[in-house]
Amino acid sequence: MRVVLRVVLVSALAVCAFGGLQALPVQKPLAPVATTGGTVVGLELGSGVKAWLGVPFAEPPTGNLRWREPKAFRWQGVWNADRKMAECPQVMRAHDINHYYGEEPMSEDCLYLNVWAPPSSTPGSKLPVIVYLYGGGFTIGSAGIATYGGEAVAGRGAVFVNFNYRVGIIGFLAHPELTKEQGGHSGNYGLMDQTLALRWIKDNIEKFGGDPSRILVLGQSAGAGSVSQQLMSPMAKGLFQRAVMSSGCNWGAAPTSLADGEKNGLAIQQYLGAADLAALRYLPADKFVAAQLEGQIGVTVTRGVRAGPVVDGYFMPKSPREIIESGQMNAMPIIASFNHDESISPLMNAKSAEEYRALAEKLYGAAAPEFLKLYAPGKDANFRELGGRVAREGGLESNARNCADMNARYNKQKSWIALFSQPPSFAPGVHIADYDVATTGAYHTADIPFWFGTLDAFNMLRTTRVWKPADYHLSSTMMDTLIAFAATGDPSTKEVSWPAWTPQKQVKLEFGGAKTAQVVPIVTKNIDWLAAHPAQRLDAAPGTGGRVGGFPRD
Repeated sequence: MRVVLRVVLVSALAVCAFGGLQALPVQKPLAPVATTGGTVVGLELGSGVKAWLGVPFAEPPTGNLRWREPKAFRWQGVWNADRKMAECPQVMRAHDINHYYGEEPMSEDCLYLNVWAPPSSTPGSKLPVIVYLYGGGFTIGSAGIATYGGEAVAGRGAVFVNFNYRVGIIGFLAHPELTKEQGGHSGNYGLMDQTLALRWIKDNIEKFGGDPSRILVLGQSAGAGSVSQQLMSPMAKGLFQRAVMSSGCNWGAAPTSLADGEKNGLAIQQYLGAADLAALRYLPADKFVAAQLEGQIGVTVTRGVRAGPVVDGYFMPKSPREIIESGQMNAMPIIASFNHDESISPLMNAKSAEEYRALAEKLYGAAAPEFLKLYAPGKDANFRELGGRVAREGGLESNARNCADMNARYNKQKSWIALFSQPPSFAPGVHIADYDVATTGAYHTADIPFWFGTLDAFNMLRTTRVWKPADYHLSSTMMDTLIAFAATGDPSTKEVSWPAWTPQKQVKLEFGGAKTAQVVPIVTKNIDWLAAHPAQRLDAAPGTGGRVGGFPRD
C-alpha cells in the first residue's frame, strides 16, 4: 500500500498542470469517496456534472511489472482526482489530422480511469452505467481523447466511465520467456488491464451513483474487439450486463495462437537487438513505439513489427468460436453497429460502368454475372456509393448479423443492429490531412461523438465543423438509446422504436440520413451471396489493401 497525498492548488483560473496534463477550471471539490483502493476526491464541473479524473486502478506497470498481469492499486491518504492522466506509450499524432485535440502526456504509468456522474447523483442513485473502451488497432488510443469524454452522457442521466489500457508491444507481447515466467501463458496484458478496470467499476461504481447490476460496455473498432474478448473471457464473468460493439463485432475471426504470438515476440526481440527478456525490460518505452508497425492515424505508415491479442490459455482459454459454441460465453444482450462509409473496395475507384464491370470480373471471376445482377451499375451510378455498399454488406454488416445470429442461437439473448449514416458537417474550406472533406461520409469512428454528445470537441483547437441543429438532435437521440439500453437491456425510447433483430425479421436501425432514426431491412440475399463468394485480392487497388470490406482505422 502506498501513502499518497495529491494536493490541489486552487486558482481562479486553472489547476496547474505539467507536461501537457489537461487542466480544468477549478470548481468546488466533491465529498471524499472511499473506494477499494483508497479515498478519492473529485470536482463539480461548470455544468454541474460530477467528475473524478485520473483515478488509479492498477499499480504502475513499470520495471519488472512490464508485461505482467496488472495488480490492483491501493493507497493511504487522499487522491485528488482533478485531471486526466498520461496515455500509454504510442505514436504521436500529426496536428492537422481529424483526431488531434492537443498533446497528452505519455508514460508507462498510465493505468487510470475517469468517472462522470449526473449533478443530482448520490451513492444510492443506482443509475445506469456506460463504460467505453477506445479503439486504435490495439496500438493507439487514450481515455483522455476529447471525443471520448462522459460529461454530456452524465448530464442526461447515466454514470460514464472510461480508462486507459496498455497498447502495442508493451500491451500485447507474447514471448517464450514470459510464458515460462508466468506459468504457461503470456500476452494480452492490455486486455487484462481492461478486466481489472471493469472489476474496479463493478466493486466501486455504486459509491459514484451507479448501479453495478446495470453496466454497459461499449467499444469501437479494436475497442469492439476488446468487448468481444471480455465477453469470451472467464476472468470478466459477471462484470457487466450489456455490450455494444461499434465497427468490430466479429466473433468468427480467426484468432492468433500463443505459439504464433511467441514466434512474433522472438521476432520483436531480434528486431530490437535484445539478448533476452531482461534486456527487453531494460529498454525504454520509446524503443518499442519506434519499432512498431503503425498505420492507425491515417497520414503515415511506420514499418516495423506489432503484437496483438492471442489465445493464451489463461485470459482467453480457447478460441472465441469454441467458447461461443460450448455455451461458455458471458451471455448478454448486445448492439452491433457499423458506419455507412467506413468500408472500402476496389469497386469504389471505378470511373465508368465498363471499368466497374471489369473490376467485378477480376474480383469474382466466373461468378461476376451473378454479382452484377445483385449490384448492377445504373445509368447514373455513383460508383463510390455502390462499391462502398458491396464492402459494407460483405464486411461489417455481415459480421454484425453473424453476431446477432450467434447470440440468439448459442446465448438465447437479444441483439440489435445499427447503421450510422450521418455525414460530417465540415467547416467550409477546412483541410484535414487524413480525410478528403469533399467525399468523406460517415467514416470509421464518426459515430462515437454522436453516441457521447462530444461533437464540439472537433473545434477545440481550430474550427473543423459547423454542426447543424439536426446533428445535435441526432446525438441526443443516440445518447438516449444508449442510456435506455444500459438501464433496461432494450434501446427503444419514446422517440425511437428499435426492434430487435430476429431470424424472421432481419432489420437494422439507421441513425442519420433522411430521418433521425428509421428501421430498414437487412438485404440478406446480398450478404449471403457475398459470404459464399469471397472476392479475390487485388493488390494493385490503391487505398484498399486489396480487400473488399476493409476499412481505414483510427
